[in-house]
Amino acid sequence: MKIITLNLNGIRSAANKGFFQWMPKQQADIVCVQELKAQANDLTHEMQTPNGYYGYFHYADKKGYSGVGLYSRYVPDNIIEGVGIPEIDAEGRYLRVDFGDLSIISIYLPSGSSGEHRQAIKFFFMEQFFPILKMLAQSGREIILCGDWNIAHKEIDLKNWRSNQKNSGFLPEERAWLTAVFDELKLIDVFRKIDSSPEQYTWWSNRGQAWAKNVGWRIDYQIATPSIADKATSVSIYKQERFSDHAPLIIDYDHGL
Repeated sequence: MKIITLNLNGIRSAANKGFFQWMPKQQADIVCVQELKAQANDLTHEMQTPNGYYGYFHYADKKGYSGVGLYSRYVPDNIIEGVGIPEIDAEGRYLRVDFGDLSIISIYLPSGSSGEHRQAIKFFFMEQFFPILKMLAQSGREIILCGDWNIAHKEIDLKNWRSNQKNSGFLPEERAWLTAVFDELKLIDVFRKIDSSPEQYTWWSNRGQAWAKNVGWRIDYQIATPSIADKATSVSIYKQERFSDHAPLIIDYDHGL
């Protein structure tokens, strides 16, 4: 089972950059996408059902904003849009599909980088989402949460960690919350389970030649329950082409759908 996750920074923009030509060639079973920046009537047939895939989406109420999606080669047994909290669900940040005892979730945490108001919304999301994560972790199901968590966990996970300790995405409270996800809930950062090397990033600012100089952040994750995490066999970050300011995170699991 191959799973890809990518923040598209606009599905129409990513389509123009060749994402939907690249995606089917990867032969992934599941592709999770975030930040659609689109509504249902903005999506072409190719965006809704790319060659060989079924597409499922959770749109934000606000036009041109947020939204998550998931492409699957197989029809799921069950689909859940949102977490049941109106303030969160209005922003289209959670989409879950079930296959037997496995749940795969496309998740997009808020960014707090645009100001204190958005940071407060991010903290609200984190507070509300932790019990949901706990429930998922203790459900007895296998869970893989794929997406942009907008938090770099440790110093190894961003280039300029010293100068970012007071910035959204690397605040002590955010990092402690993610530590609790791993330590208290026993969920696993699958990429780090396999690859402990530095300078492995999934997002680069559009300023200051960050991409060219690899001055990045690792804020996109596949976070899983221990049993399915143990079945991960390889991880990679695809950087040969650019479809977004994020890069696709690709993980293979020795597990069938």
